[in-house]
Amino acid sequence: MKRVTTSPHLHSGISTRNIMLCVAYALTPAWIWGVLSFGFRAFLVMLVSISSAVLAEYLLGLVSKEETIRDGSALVTGMLIGMNMSPSIPLFIPVLASIFAIAVVKWTFGGLGANWANPAIAGRVFVFFSFTNAMSEFTMPAALARGAELVGSATPLSFVKTAVVSGSYAGSTSLNILAANGYPVSALAMKISQATGMNPYNLDAFFGNIPGCIGEVSTLLLLLGGIYLICKDIITWHIPVTFILSYSVLTWIFGGIPNGLGAFHGEVMANVLRGGLVLGAFFMATDYVTTPITHKGMVIFAAGCGFFTFLFRTFGSLPEATSVAILIMNITVPTIDRFCKPKKFGEPVAQEVAK
Repeated sequence: MKRVTTSPHLHSGISTRNIMLCVAYALTPAWIWGVLSFGFRAFLVMLVSISSAVLAEYLLGLVSKEETIRDGSALVTGMLIGMNMSPSIPLFIPVLASIFAIAVVKWTFGGLGANWANPAIAGRVFVFFSFTNAMSEFTMPAALARGAELVGSATPLSFVKTAVVSGSYAGSTSLNILAANGYPVSALAMKISQATGMNPYNLDAFFGNIPGCIGEVSTLLLLLGGIYLICKDIITWHIPVTFILSYSVLTWIFGGIPNGLGAFHGEVMANVLRGGLVLGAFFMATDYVTTPITHKGMVIFAAGCGFFTFLFRTFGSLPEATSVAILIMNITVPTIDRFCKPKKFGEPVAQEVAK
């Protein structure tokens, strides 16, 4: 006689560890590029970020007598925190961010699956507002080192934001602002630009030759990692596509207003490629625990992320606000899930019950 067990009878074989390792694989090319671009200092930042997160997870697991270190979640958290740091950041800052993410955001609320916010995002936001100056200082990559003295260490996004706020470049595009101030361009981007007429600064942002956080500079490698996760069914397209699309539409319609270009003249490509939008859309906004469970809810959540990112970047005082936008929308997830709850199979609708 065969033994019949209760459902479910099928198992996909996908575990938390497998999912986390796939995310780690997808992130690795982008942060390796950051290390190659910024040097050994960037490697140290990644090392202390990952080590601090894993060590905090291990020690808290010993205290609670729960075996959690093997699931790989701390590895991914530490990796994301390191990727959201400047190469020149003092090393104690990523350590604090990793410990805060694991000990406070994750374990205080019950560990993996119980946290209300993405630990990596919360850790990053915590140290950003605690050490704003240090978190806002960046170094030039090797490809642009010759022109570093012309513009200091500002990222293209922050450089243009500062110029627009000052009112000195009313009616100018980001290309004109950067070119007028001698912002450096890599030789590769210049050659492609001369041959195709494309914006050389956008090309540098796409390939990864701009100052910025270690893991956010190469849009190309982040997109490849995101596509890998979609192909592996680790994430779906709903959040990253809606996030980027909603931000792009709002930027196109209203993004040109602050610098006098008017409505429907916002620079979409320049704003999408620069900063942490792609990193946030594919790797942080898609966290299972802190995002809605339905596709409809995911679209609403991602549209909100796009809206707040646009609002803070365009009309706020900070040029980069992807993490803050996602953190705000994490708070709304329970409400979104409540109103997007699917109808149970076989459950009669209210009208039928009334009859």
